[in-house]
Amino acid sequence: MPALADQTVVITGAAQGLGAAIARAFAKRGARLVLMDLDAEGLAAVKAETGGRATTLTVDLADAKATADAIAAIPGPVGTLIHNAAILRPEPLEQVSLATFRATMDVGIQAGFQLSQGVWSDMKAQGGGALIFVSSQSGIKGFADETAYCAAKHALEGFSKCLALEGAAHGILSCTITPGKAMHTPMSEANYPPELKAEWIDPARLAPAFAHIASARDLALSGQRLNAWDLSQEHPS
Repeated sequence: MPALADQTVVITGAAQGLGAAIARAFAKRGARLVLMDLDAEGLAAVKAETGGRATTLTVDLADAKATADAIAAIPGPVGTLIHNAAILRPEPLEQVSLATFRATMDVGIQAGFQLSQGVWSDMKAQGGGALIFVSSQSGIKGFADETAYCAAKHALEGFSKCLALEGAAHGILSCTITPGKAMHTPMSEANYPPELKAEWIDPARLAPAFAHIASARDLALSGQRLNAWDLSQEHPS
C-alpha cells in the first residue's frame, strides 16, 4: 500500500479542530495535503504549521458549484479523502430555518457525494484509495435540537456503506469514523455540557487512526463505523 508520503490527501474542515489536527499529523508523515475550508485565515495558519506542505482551497462546501470548482482545482490524483467538515447549530425544530437545514445537509452529504465522485475515477485508476467520513453519535442516534445535524450524519453512514460495496472491486475503502472521545474543538466549546468539557482531549490524539486507515487501506475496515480513539491506541504511530 502507498505510504502517506506517496499520497495526495484531501481534508475538509481543515482550518481548525480535528481537521487541522489531522493535517498537521499527515504533514509530519510526508503527505501532500489539499486543505478545504471556508475560513481562509485559518487555512493559512494550518498551512504555515505544516511547513507549507499544503494546497489550500477556500470553499463554501454548501455551494455545489463552489465545491465542484474546488474539486477541479485539486492537484494530482487523490489517494485519500477525509470529509470532516460539518455544521452544527442546535435549535428546536420549529426554529430551524430552511436555509440552516439546507446548509447543514449540503456540507454534510452533498459535499461528501461531490468529493467522492470527484476522486473516484482517480482511485480506480490507481488501484485503490480511502474515503473516510467523520461521523458521530448523531449518525446512529437522535438528539433533541439536532434535526439537521443528525439527518446529515445518518445520511453519511448510509452513503459510506454503499461506496464500500461499489469500491470493493477497485481496492477503494470507504468507512465512517467517530471520535470515540470528547474532543476539545471550537464546535465542542460551543456545544458540550460541563461534564464532557471536563474530560475532553486534544484532537491530535485521534489523528493516528486516520493515518493508519489512509496508509494501510485495509479493506476489512471498509463499510464499517470505526472508533478513532480505539484505533489510535492500536496504531499510535
